[in-house]
Amino acid sequence: MEWKTHVVVLFLLAAVPSWGKQAVTPLHKDVSYGDRKAQAVDVYLPKSDKPTPAMIHIHGGGWRGGSKLHVPAFLKRAVAEGWLAVVPVEYRFTHVATHPAQTNDCLRAVQFVRSKAKEWNIDPTRLGATGGSAGGHLTMFVASHDGLADSDSDEPVARQSSRIQCAVPFAGPSDWSLLSTIKHDHPAYRQLIGYEPGTPPGDMKEAIKKKVSPRRPSPWIA
Repeated sequence: MEWKTHVVVLFLLAAVPSWGKQAVTPLHKDVSYGDRKAQAVDVYLPKSDKPTPAMIHIHGGGWRGGSKLHVPAFLKRAVAEGWLAVVPVEYRFTHVATHPAQTNDCLRAVQFVRSKAKEWNIDPTRLGATGGSAGGHLTMFVASHDGLADSDSDEPVARQSSRIQCAVPFAGPSDWSLLSTIKHDHPAYRQLIGYEPGTPPGDMKEAIKKKVSPRRPSPWIA
């Protein structure tokens, strides 16, 4: 089965409560992808004789909480079935740094996973990302961001592409301009871009709201 179709079926089956209960543990834990404490991944690898696609899981939590330890059961099921590697990502929270720190961390994580492709038996041409809520936002941002590969860099990770081939975001906010028309008082939306909770939308710079919004006309699964 073509891997993107396989991913779509996987996410549809995730709606079945009894599906995906597997005792799968990471082969590698807290692997650093940067020089900051929060920049770490866990690595769930399937038993496979050939390189497998990999799904990078970006957890939710309002960009200020959550944990890479909370991996959806349906992703673990795919690992157990032997056709998908899963790499949950930790990233900086807003009390440490505001946007674009979170998106920069996730893009860096993609580059890092690609740099480890041979070692982890991952196909570097088949990387995807998924996440819900804040993780959905970051998934969309990674999917729509320009590639960051720097062929002239002295650092091996920086030379890798940050592009992904599949994105499956769940309930991720994508348009901060809607704060002006839809009442939404959750403080996380404002804290992500450096504003205090309760800041009126009119007092927030339009340029900042635009930069944090991963709006694109194309479908997210591509």
